[in-house]
Amino acid sequence: MNQQTKPWGAIIVMIALFAMIAFVTNLCSPMANIIKAQGDIPEALAQIGNYGNFVAYLLMGIPAGMLIAKFGYKKTALIGLTVGIVGILVQWSSSFMDAKANLGMVFGVYLIGAFITGFCMCILNCVVNPMLNLLGGGGNAGNQLIQTGGVFNSLAAVAVYIIMGALIGEVTAETKIADATPALMIALSIFVIAFITILFTKIDEPEQAPVDMGLVKGALKYRHFVLGIIGIFVYMSIEVGTPTYVNMYLVNTPELGINAATAGLIVAVYWALMMVGRFVGASIGSKVSSRAMLTTVSIATLLLVSFGMFAPTDITVSVPGIDWANLKLIWANVPVGIFAFLLVGLCTSVMWGGIFNMAVEGLGKYTAAASGIFMTMVFGCAVMLFIQAQVAEMTDYMTSYWVVLFCAAYLLFYALVGSKVKK
Repeated sequence: MNQQTKPWGAIIVMIALFAMIAFVTNLCSPMANIIKAQGDIPEALAQIGNYGNFVAYLLMGIPAGMLIAKFGYKKTALIGLTVGIVGILVQWSSSFMDAKANLGMVFGVYLIGAFITGFCMCILNCVVNPMLNLLGGGGNAGNQLIQTGGVFNSLAAVAVYIIMGALIGEVTAETKIADATPALMIALSIFVIAFITILFTKIDEPEQAPVDMGLVKGALKYRHFVLGIIGIFVYMSIEVGTPTYVNMYLVNTPELGINAATAGLIVAVYWALMMVGRFVGASIGSKVSSRAMLTTVSIATLLLVSFGMFAPTDITVSVPGIDWANLKLIWANVPVGIFAFLLVGLCTSVMWGGIFNMAVEGLGKYTAAASGIFMTMVFGCAVMLFIQAQVAEMTDYMTSYWVVLFCAAYLLFYALVGSKVKK
């Protein structure tokens, strides 16, 4: 597919969906600080929104692939957006409830909303990734387009932390889910606008073979694909776990003197660096193989996380952020190890596209089914976040990063050995 014949209208729509996925998904982490402030909430339970969002992938991954096979990418995207609108409205409804009077009810309604929204994110991911790969022409060119979509995905993630930090300010016992209502309304507006845009956008789609269990089994015969979906399972721990526990550490370490608003600006640096990395990845994606990219960033992640865990906490560096409320640049002093964790954003930037690209290589007719299975493994974020939360609860936030370290080691193995195409 050459430069002149690329369907740019469809490409722009897919990239916009990529951004929206990040905005809605990343609402869960700053919301965890609000939830934790509602009472004596264990670390593992505070991440309940992330659990609901990502566990939905387990149930919806393969059905999403079947929806694509039956209705095509466009109609499946519209179905996903409708589900997302419902999910946001359910989450919003929890803000009208009194957490002090019935904390369990607030938790339950919010979790249901996050769960429904997770269905939407899974469906849209199943649409966006193979479509961008296809529209880009597959191979390195397909990876380049996925990385381009990733730039806007990261930009939306940055926006979430800035907006939530500005809305919440300092987290106290009086902070409520209702304080995040403007962010939920932004997400709702994005869903509605995206629905209308896609409804009136012409998308030329490839013919889809029916997805059945035979195709699912066929995809699972490919060793590199099976190891690739395990790679996505553990990758989610690196992408989400790293900034989540930077945020939790900054907000819940009183001696640092950092409130939620400032912490949100600091964590936004992680997503900004991820955006920069994806921009670089998109620029060189047609020239550098996915294997070379993943090898490089896996090694860098191992080094950065190791340094972040063991670096002295009394050595600090200044990290920049933008105070959007007052339109000014701020600088916050954080331990040098925290800065190392933020730099991991440069590494995670190209991991998703690289793993996906290598995992579906050579799958042919099994690609649609494989995409569904691939998305199913995103629920690994819920599992790995839970494990990291448990480790943090039993030890401390720094020790919990052994989980991230293990996951980075696996991705290095996949890049060097596991991604080689064998049936």
